[in-house]
Amino acid sequence: MEFKKLTDNITIPVLGLGTWRLGGEVEADTTQDKEHISAIKTAIQLGITLIDTAESYAKGHAEELVGEAIQGFERSSVFIISKVSPEHLKYSDLIESARMSLKRLKTDYLDLYLIHSPNPEIPIQETMRAMDHLIEKKLIRFIGVSNFSVEQIKEAQRYTKNRIVANQVEYNLLVRNSGHVTNDMESQIIPYCQKNDILIIVWRPLAKGALARPGFKLLDELSEKYKKTQAQIALNWLISKKGIVAVTKSSKTGHLKENFGAIGWRLRQEDVDRLDKEYID
Repeated sequence: MEFKKLTDNITIPVLGLGTWRLGGEVEADTTQDKEHISAIKTAIQLGITLIDTAESYAKGHAEELVGEAIQGFERSSVFIISKVSPEHLKYSDLIESARMSLKRLKTDYLDLYLIHSPNPEIPIQETMRAMDHLIEKKLIRFIGVSNFSVEQIKEAQRYTKNRIVANQVEYNLLVRNSGHVTNDMESQIIPYCQKNDILIIVWRPLAKGALARPGFKLLDELSEKYKKTQAQIALNWLISKKGIVAVTKSSKTGHLKENFGAIGWRLRQEDVDRLDKEYID
């Protein structure tokens, strides 16, 4: 596994496992629990020890699946990210959300706790005060945000004594500056985060599977050139960039192994440049 710097003393894997739709979507679905727990365990065994989840995923059931899957592994060997929902950003609500996430995950602490998305109805000062409290009580190690613009990051940082170490955003070869939740990723958010040592954690790096199959001329060309799959090319392009890691969701061993094949090699710079400049179509 390759690693990138989160802080001066901490590195995390460049490729993580996302858990959206494991254990259900909006509601919990327990019909595939055995398969999903096995998938998480397989990912960890492969070296994909960065696990990304959230309290909103399947109403907390995704966290429960992660909690089951990590039993038997040394806790310090797994880096767990969870996210608090925007409706729970008041001081006491956020602290309760974190405690409930810890209970579902069967762990004493979270490695990284993110604000899932901004909520303009709740003062960010109150939210960040709660995040500071969680660090002080050693319930979380680091704080971050998700789907935040540059100005929102700056405002949040003003109200915490702890450094915001990550921003999770949608970004991939098809989604550059206009996403489902945020805009200006390439033009503003990513450059700002790179300049200020804020790790970018990419969600939806394969555009819901669109980048994992043939059909895009440049991607197909590079797939043939490097003898790699389209998904591996798309992921390698992301992790070749400064301060960017990616989380992908998969419940199939074959897909996990394919995604893992995106690391351990690098696209040539001229091909990275082509992918940067020649928008996939």
